[in-house]
Formats: sequence, C-alpha cells, structure tokens
Amino acid sequence: MARPHLALNLFWRTFALLAVLLAGGVLAWQQTFKALEAEPRALEAAQQLAGLVNLSRAALANTDAINRVAVISSMGQQAVQVRVAESHDRWQPYDMNPFATRLAQQLRSELGPGTVVASSVNGDTGLWVRFDVERDSYWLQTSAAPLSISWSTNWWWIAVALAGTAVGSAWIARLINNPLRELSIAAGRIREGEYDSHLDEHTRTSEIREVNMGFNRMARELAKMEEDRTVMLAGISHDLRTPLARLRLEAEMSVQDDQARQFMAQDIDQLDAVINKFMDYARPSDMQLEPVLLADVVEREAQGFRDPQQIRILCDVPVDVKVWADETELGRILLNVFENARRYGHGPEEATRVEVSVAHGGPWVHLRIRDHGPGVPPDKLARLTTPFFRGDAARTAANGAGLGLAIVDKSVQRLGGQLDISNAEDGGLLTVIRLQRAT
Repeated sequence: MARPHLALNLFWRTFALLAVLLAGGVLAWQQTFKALEAEPRALEAAQQLAGLVNLSRAALANTDAINRVAVISSMGQQAVQVRVAESHDRWQPYDMNPFATRLAQQLRSELGPGTVVASSVNGDTGLWVRFDVERDSYWLQTSAAPLSISWSTNWWWIAVALAGTAVGSAWIARLINNPLRELSIAAGRIREGEYDSHLDEHTRTSEIREVNMGFNRMARELAKMEEDRTVMLAGISHDLRTPLARLRLEAEMSVQDDQARQFMAQDIDQLDAVINKFMDYARPSDMQLEPVLLADVVEREAQGFRDPQQIRILCDVPVDVKVWADETELGRILLNVFENARRYGHGPEEATRVEVSVAHGGPWVHLRIRDHGPGVPPDKLARLTTPFFRGDAARTAANGAGLGLAIVDKSVQRLGGQLDISNAEDGGLLTVIRLQRAT
C-alpha cells in the first residue's frame, strides 16, 4: 500500500487540532467580550451626554438672551463647550460604527427624535449634539474626539494567549500520546522477540488500563507459545534423528548392494537436511548484534563449497567493511544463499558461477550475491521467500524443503536488514542483503 505524501504522527496531529481549537476559542471570546462591552458603554455614555444636554438646555432656557452669551462663555471654560448653531454649519453624522450607532439611537430616545448627533462640525472633530432652546439651536461638544470603543486587537495579549494555547496543547497531546507511544514501543519489542515487555496496568484511564492488561496477557501467551514451540521442535528433532541414525547404521551394515546402500544414505542425508531447515526456520530470534568483518564471514562460508565442478565463488569484499550482525546468523544466511545458487544458479551441465561484491548506501552496506543461472520468472520473484515455494517446475524435483530463501529473509530481518531478490539485467539471479554499517 502506498504511503501518503504527508503523514503526521499522533502527537503532532493532536497538538495541531487542539491548538487550532483553543486559538479559535481565544479569538472568538475576545470578539464576544468586545461586542458585549459595546452595549453597556453606549447606554452609559448616552445617559451622561443626555444629562449634560439637559443641564445646558435648562441653564440657557432660564437665562435671557443678553445673559446667554455670558453663560455660553462660562461653559467654554469647562470641558463642555456650547456654541450657537448656524444654518450654514457643515456636520458629519456620528453613526460610523455599531457603538456610535447605538449611542446616537439612545441619545435620540433620551432627547427627542429631532436631536442631531455629529462627529464633526465645520471641520472640528468631537462628539457634537444639537439641541433647541426656544427658537434657537445650539451645539454641545463634550470631547475633542468622538467617543468610541476600541475594536483594535491587543496583540501582546493575543500573543500571550496563543503561547499559553501552544504550551497547553503540547502538554495535553503528550498526555494523550504517551500511553500509545509506550504501546507502540512494546509492540516493536514483541515483534523483535522480546516477550517480557510489560505495560502499566494501574493507570487511571480505564480504556488504557484495559488495553495494557490485554497486551500484557497477549505477551505472556506469546512467550508461553514460543517456549512450547522450542521444546516441541527440540523433541521432534531428537525423536526423528535417533531413528535416522539407526537406519543409516543398519543400511551400512545390512544392505549388500553398494548402489542401493548409497541411495539409502542419500535419502537419510536428505531427511536430516530437511530437519535442519525446519529447525533453522523455527529457531528463536534472540541474538546480540556486534560489529562483524563482512569479508571474513563471506570467505569462511565460501570455503565450505570447495567442489569447482559444482560452484565457483568469486569474492570482492573489502577487508575493512564491518556490519552490525550476529556472526553465526550471518554465516547461516550466506550458507543458504550459496546453497540456493549451487542448486539452481547454473545452466545444464555447467558449474554455478557466483560473484559477491559490496556497495555502500548511506548508513547501509549492500552485500550483492549474483549467479549466472536462468533466473526466475518475474511473476514468481515475490514468492521466493515464501516457505515451501519453489520457483519453477524444475525445482520441484530438487532435493530441498523449499525453505532456503525463507530462512534467509527471516534471518535478515532478525539482523535489522532488508532482503531484495531480482533478476540481473544480463541474466542470473541477484540477491542484495542490506545490513547496517558498523564503524
């Protein structure tokens, strides 16, 4: 299955969702508080302005026309200024935003529908209210600038809120992700054969506690099954090899025909080899990886195939290349690959030619083993590492269990590497074993 182009782990996905949710909540609440603040402030300001207008109107109404000039002049010395409204005055309406509109509406309801509320008169900005006293009209200015509520964002407060949101989201995401991360690590250990992995069964979260209890139960069952399998395989090996040894002894002593005796010995050897293959495939995977000189192991295993009439192995491996491996396990891998090449990697009446070389790719060492045989049909390449599978009809008659490359694949995985099998461009089968480089 193809992996997605962009993949986030659970921690970052949870963090991102929580951060977006909380940040959106912070911004929404800020705007909500501003909207809720506008209404009471508009009503309070309108009541105060209406009181000032009514006081000014009363003062002017109870003064004759001659003394009104003195009253207006005395008002000018205070924060509230009053001037006579002229017919040619130019003014701008005050209803510029929701707060101003609500304030103007409240003033008109307090002072009457004919009240004019302006933001500037003849170019002078402020909060201007026009009212009538008898037959004259007056402007009352209460401030040098129109009253308003600030709709601008307090960025420092937003920055603090968003920083708190990020920290809180990270803490919550880590809290949620920790049990799942521990479960993932424990599952990886189980995959590597460490069945003693144990998860906390006393956590407060009931769902996590139940999952951990089930996982621990599964680990115990797998450990028991592995132990039973090891004991069973050891018993089967012993019980089968004992009668095979007796059969071989009896054949050597009782059968007079040399050819029949030879065939019987070959059959017994084949049965013994099949038992070894089964044991290798089912062997437990406990091992300690250490730096291993690759050239030494390759040369040692190649020396086991000394018959040049059957196989010729040409090694081109630098003597200083080291890989992380178990020397015995790596030797078993090479033994099976060479044996597979000896059996199938040659033409009729020809000896197998095997070339062993090394290529480097970052932190990996690519061990390349190539024979010059007929290769494998492309549609069957992927199944070569399947237990008991043989690549073609000719191999069906081979004296093998069909486990050689399956053992190689399983052993390479135990070493933390990868196995790739393909047909070489100019013929033959190419086996590439990728192992971690050791310094």
